[in-house]
Amino acid sequence: MATYIVGDVHGCFDELQALLEVAQFEKNKDQLWLTGDLVGRGPKSLQTLRFIKSLGDSAKVVLGNHDLHLLAIHQGIHSDKESNKLSALLNAPDCDELLTWLRLQPLFLRHPEFNFVMVHAGISPQWTIAQAQGYAQEVQSILHSNDFKTLLKNMYGNHPATWNDNLQGVERLRFIINVLTRMRYCLLDGSLEFYNKLAPEQTDSSVLKPWFDINTLDHSSGIVFGHWASLSGREIRKGLYALDTGCVWGNKLSMLRWQDKKIFSVACQHPEVHGK
Repeated sequence: MATYIVGDVHGCFDELQALLEVAQFEKNKDQLWLTGDLVGRGPKSLQTLRFIKSLGDSAKVVLGNHDLHLLAIHQGIHSDKESNKLSALLNAPDCDELLTWLRLQPLFLRHPEFNFVMVHAGISPQWTIAQAQGYAQEVQSILHSNDFKTLLKNMYGNHPATWNDNLQGVERLRFIINVLTRMRYCLLDGSLEFYNKLAPEQTDSSVLKPWFDINTLDHSSGIVFGHWASLSGREIRKGLYALDTGCVWGNKLSMLRWQDKKIFSVACQHPEVHGK
């Protein structure tokens, strides 16, 4: 059995199918782990969700910021925009079923056999990996409850930017969500900065550092994440993999086979219908 980990799909269903064919993925034998942002901006979010859900236990998913935003749109908290390309999904007869399934997915996964964890955006350098798992569970428990709409309504915003063990309520949950689904850069003290999406080599490291370069980060487990397309799918260092390669922006979709660390990629097939 092989474990494949694919970066942000964003509704690029055709490319996902091509990638699985290239890697010779076998549903009944292999596992497909997905770093989140399954939907949004790509042309086939509906087909993507239907397919991943159909894989059952062969698929392991963490939620990304676009997935959470879709849930908020579905609940009427935000209005949909044409650029999201979600209308087919939102109007599908099985929309409620698909989005209930999506809402019940976690924000953090630890592989039961291999020494790695998967999140969408990253892990705060102010946390240990074990703490990140526990904090993710706090959010998940509310997403899985009847109070999930209140959480979706209050998750938007950039503050607080710094973790404090005494954070409570909405501010605590918002910080956890922002770390796990939106974070790229931190100030040198580990507090969050949300505006810079450039690659690290284009950024002043005396002011901002990628979350994974803050020296308090826990390296006890490998970390696999997506979200940051300008990292171009690089292995940051041993055991730390950035797998979003910007397929929805006309680049490519990439997947890591954990056992031998082989990377599989396919080019965006129809760049004119992807992205903005």
